[in-house]
Amino acid sequence: MRDPKWMGVSPTNLQWNPDAKALYFNWNPENKDRDLMYVISPADKKPRPANRPELTALNRNNLSYNKNRTKALFERNGDLILLDLSNHTEKILISTLDRESGAALSADENSVIFQRNENLFRLSLRDGSLLQLSNLSRSRKRPDAALSKQDQWLKADQLATFEYLAKKEQENKWNQEDRKLTESKRPKEFILDDKMQLNNIRLSPDEKYIAFRISRSPDGNQNTIVPNFITSSGYVEDIPGRTKVGNALPTYQNYIYDLKRDTIYQISTKEIPGIKDLPDYVKDYPKQLEERTKKNEDRKVAITGPFWNEDGSQAVVVVFAQDNKDRWIMKLNPENGQLSLLDRQRDEAWIAGPGIGGSFGGGSLGWINRQQFYYQSEATGYSHLYSVNVLNGQKKQLTSGNWEVQTLRLSNDKKSFYFSANKEHPGITHYYRIPVGGGDPIQLTSMKGLNEVSLSPDEKWLAIRYSYSNKPWELYIQENKPGAKATNITQSTSAEFNSYAWRAPEVINFNNRHGDPVYARLYQPATPHPDRPAVVFVHGAGYLQNVHYGWSTYFREYMFHNLLADAGYTVLDIDYTASSGYGRNHRTGIYRHMGGKDLSDQVDGVKLLVEKYGVNAKNVGIYGGSYGGFITLMGMFTTPEVFKSGAALRSVTDWAHYNHGYTSNILNEPANDELAYRRSSPIYFAEGLKGNLLMCHGMVDVNVQFQDIVRLSQKLIELGKNNWELAVYPVEDHGFTEPSSWTDEYKRIFKLFETTLKPSDIAPKQ
Repeated sequence: MRDPKWMGVSPTNLQWNPDAKALYFNWNPENKDRDLMYVISPADKKPRPANRPELTALNRNNLSYNKNRTKALFERNGDLILLDLSNHTEKILISTLDRESGAALSADENSVIFQRNENLFRLSLRDGSLLQLSNLSRSRKRPDAALSKQDQWLKADQLATFEYLAKKEQENKWNQEDRKLTESKRPKEFILDDKMQLNNIRLSPDEKYIAFRISRSPDGNQNTIVPNFITSSGYVEDIPGRTKVGNALPTYQNYIYDLKRDTIYQISTKEIPGIKDLPDYVKDYPKQLEERTKKNEDRKVAITGPFWNEDGSQAVVVVFAQDNKDRWIMKLNPENGQLSLLDRQRDEAWIAGPGIGGSFGGGSLGWINRQQFYYQSEATGYSHLYSVNVLNGQKKQLTSGNWEVQTLRLSNDKKSFYFSANKEHPGITHYYRIPVGGGDPIQLTSMKGLNEVSLSPDEKWLAIRYSYSNKPWELYIQENKPGAKATNITQSTSAEFNSYAWRAPEVINFNNRHGDPVYARLYQPATPHPDRPAVVFVHGAGYLQNVHYGWSTYFREYMFHNLLADAGYTVLDIDYTASSGYGRNHRTGIYRHMGGKDLSDQVDGVKLLVEKYGVNAKNVGIYGGSYGGFITLMGMFTTPEVFKSGAALRSVTDWAHYNHGYTSNILNEPANDELAYRRSSPIYFAEGLKGNLLMCHGMVDVNVQFQDIVRLSQKLIELGKNNWELAVYPVEDHGFTEPSSWTDEYKRIFKLFETTLKPSDIAPKQ
């Protein structure tokens, strides 16, 4: 539980130089106060610290290349810079106090298009001329049309009554007409008010259209606060918090500015197929169903894009329903803002999965050529790669099988896709290449475990961060060829870490009561304790994968499980229903009932431990943090005959008090689907507590806020429960940072299990 540097610091933050001749990464082999940047090259694979000029040059954001990849455009500290890769010289294009962003080369590569403040500009690379392309203004002056009827009458009456005012009004009109005759033509103005936020502003490659999105913040939402008690001022200071699930969401409108016609119009959403469809869950609420059917309202949506093809002749947008049930991929006609359907993915649970995206990003998608658009979808139950011809609507599935495409990249020549996937085994990730037309994927990596790959800009080399279940991440480099050998670059673990024989947990699987396969990590003691105790660990986040052959993000818990096994415990770590890596049905198996299948998987795992591994059913504990803490509470409250003791850390106790983005996907909204929240929140089942419960929570947790555990504590007090305790951590957020806090927490967890799951150790001696 100490500062994890004692283990050794693995390489992170891999960055290729644009010319692919150098690879940079953060590393700390000498256990210094902070990580340093190191560099290697395919020609010289011995790591060395990067020098100051290299570190300065690395400060490149939003790097983009020209077509033949001889030049690269990027931002540095808000300025725009063009890098010539043939001689490694940099040319500063713009250096101002304003921040320039979103820079891209024009289609003819003679200009740079960029955003400054809230408008688009074009900088000529030939003569340096600068042209403002849009006129999005936050002017506070209201046009007459915005005046109320009363104020319009009052103004007209003033002009009719006083000759002086009428004369001034006429002079103003003449002056305005004179200015229009003499001044240069300006882009059409679009006025933004204080509640509007601008995003996704982009110019079509043919420079005919500018698209942008406006979001408007809702009125009336109340944000939470988190009191901070340990402050340098000595006073309690409030940390601004989030809203709660069910609060009003922003509204979105997308617009097209036709530069030639100098007109702005909104993208229409009324023609979207199924825009009025209601989710199935409303059938459980007849009155709500009747009211919403009668209203027949369009659902609120958020549009991402447009994504233009290379010459700007075609455009695609991605539309997400704010009720999380639909994603549409639509062809956009920029001349009139009309949409036509290319693909619709409907999910009565919620739309998600690798590469699928959301309201603020379209996911893994783009153009293969002028006509073919690619994207990922869970249409078959697993996230796979598809293409669609935008001219005739013909779709093609490019990958298939009971595995997921996890990351995706189109090759420079647009002839191949590179992707990572768990094709071999749910817990093994490899890197693959496949032709853009589909076919059998070619596996490029070979090491069993997790392979995180950074492809070099010239696509000749793979920089691989590789780990195994008992070996933390190390850096390897390999030629981009199937069967090529990966060369180990770093050795990061310390002598102290290497002095212990860390277990490689056995990866097992079993069928749960519903007949679905469930994967788990199993830690078995060399010498089981006579009482044959067991501990079930529940990972956090819900949608997360911890059962794999790689190094776990829960490395402290992994080491704790080794300690438990040394102390005679059997430990089971389950990728329960809702975990990632196993497809759509596993992901959505908790829809409208958290604490349902995800909990019964833990109970079925205990049954397996008893029947196959000789565990004593009377001596089983459970623990976990965040979502794992929630499941621990549900287990202790609703299945007290299974779990004798539990440690619930930073736990959600009532989902109606969690955030919107996560919770509304799974449980909808409290006011619309109260049944889902009632059967999913531990606070409603606290009466069932019989075993020994430890709760631990950080007091400045801005994610699962401290109020959550306080409310449950009050409920336990009112119920007269005695066998529980709460440990609070005054300086800790959701993820603990202080070694003293980690140590205190896990000492308490270990003590709980030692004193309650080993009854023979504390029984009176005869």
